[in-house]
Amino acid sequence: MTLNNRFKHKGLYAITDREIAKSSHPEIVRAILSGGGSLIQLREKDFSTRDFYEAAKLSLAIAHQKGACLIINDRVDIAQMIGADGVHLGQDDLSPEKARLILGENAIIGLSTHSLTQALVADKLPVDYIAVGPIFTTLTKPEASQSVINGQVGLDLLYEVCCKVSKPVVAIGGITLETAPAVLKTGASAVAVISDLLKHNNISERTATFLEKLK
Repeated sequence: MTLNNRFKHKGLYAITDREIAKSSHPEIVRAILSGGGSLIQLREKDFSTRDFYEAAKLSLAIAHQKGACLIINDRVDIAQMIGADGVHLGQDDLSPEKARLILGENAIIGLSTHSLTQALVADKLPVDYIAVGPIFTTLTKPEASQSVINGQVGLDLLYEVCCKVSKPVVAIGGITLETAPAVLKTGASAVAVISDLLKHNNISERTATFLEKLK
């Protein structure tokens, strides 16, 4: 299958989490952008649809002012309503085929996978990148950790996936500033980071440090 050109991002893929950052989604987005980030996923599990819509709409406006890309986690309906750049889907979410029909050909669609088998299936679906994880054990996505042996897929499996799929791979799960360069050496296009980006007092500074480390 030929590579899809919609997803061209390299390096850092930032993901928001209000509890870890102790800030709102728009505030987190501003901080990441201030540090030089250009690809952000809005992840929200607790908001009502209305509250998430309002937060996502404002976050998208902030991101687009800086020429950055904003992806919505899970919620295809929110992504469609606000005109987001795309959506990230889990294995139990709406199918990539249906998401593509709703969001159109220009939307970026990513899909989480937790094994080589899932990644190979994803490579044949109408998605633009394949997320693989958790690379290391993580507390932000315990359900994913429980689905793999020892709570992580590891670098060896990530490397195997990168060698066998044609689409860009995004590594996710427990990745830190120290481990990110080794993760990218497997062939992954980007590393998705939550905790080690947001738990520090200065998210902007931490974002800039990540970007420098991943050059």
